[in-house]
Amino acid sequence: MKWLDLFGRLKCVVIGMIHVKALPGSPLGCLKMSQIIEEACWEASVYCNAGLDGVIVENMHDVPYSLSPGPEVSACMTSVCVAVRNVCPSIPVGVQILSAANQQALAVALASGAHFIRAEGFVFSHVADEGLVHACAGELLRYRKSVGAEDILVLTDIKKKHSSHALTSDVSVAETARAAEFFLSDGLILTGKSTGAQADPKELTDVRRAVSLPVLVGSGVTHDNVDRYLGASGFIVGSHFKSGGSWSNALNVKCVNNFMTKMRRLRESE
Repeated sequence: MKWLDLFGRLKCVVIGMIHVKALPGSPLGCLKMSQIIEEACWEASVYCNAGLDGVIVENMHDVPYSLSPGPEVSACMTSVCVAVRNVCPSIPVGVQILSAANQQALAVALASGAHFIRAEGFVFSHVADEGLVHACAGELLRYRKSVGAEDILVLTDIKKKHSSHALTSDVSVAETARAAEFFLSDGLILTGKSTGAQADPKELTDVRRAVSLPVLVGSGVTHDNVDRYLGASGFIVGSHFKSGGSWSNALNVKCVNNFMTKMRRLRESE
């Protein structure tokens, strides 16, 4: 019901990634907060003008990621999210803080008025390039309850990209999805093996059959392959909207508009 409250019955919700420039304190950080916020707001305005259904604000440029980001990250991300909310007051805004800083993301969402977070490591531990990420569902949802943030959706990655899942090689993606549903996830995110890599359409079918939750495709969706994923509840698109298809490049306005033109045509044909 939370998903319906936020997005209604819109088919194939499109959520655009706002890859926030490197924040103060991160190895690549070199910009003032005013510059970082200005860039994020410009991306938000492009997405809103193109008719996207939501955005996610993520500290993607803070490489290498830490499993315990400092308080300055939460403070800076709150400032960015407040500004993005002001630019796009009519669409849902989400937050992701790398790496696996899910409680911090909830705190930022609560303080900024954002609507959902993208959470890593919700069920089943895995080995990420940042280190061992432990399952967090119990602690995360208790934290959400304790701070009165129950209206904020927790959308959860399963068999997350950039990770080794050898620890759970005997657990299928469908079984992982069922576990996340049992542990009260508000929606599931299926990805390829890395940022920009295509998700497996068969896995999408398997997960959709296994759960009643919304299932989003969280990587690799493009103008040319979106037809393969029309069974999904939504798409999280980042790399495809950037020049050259690389997440670290500037947003390509033409690419964003072309994608949404096709999405409107696909929705109308249903």
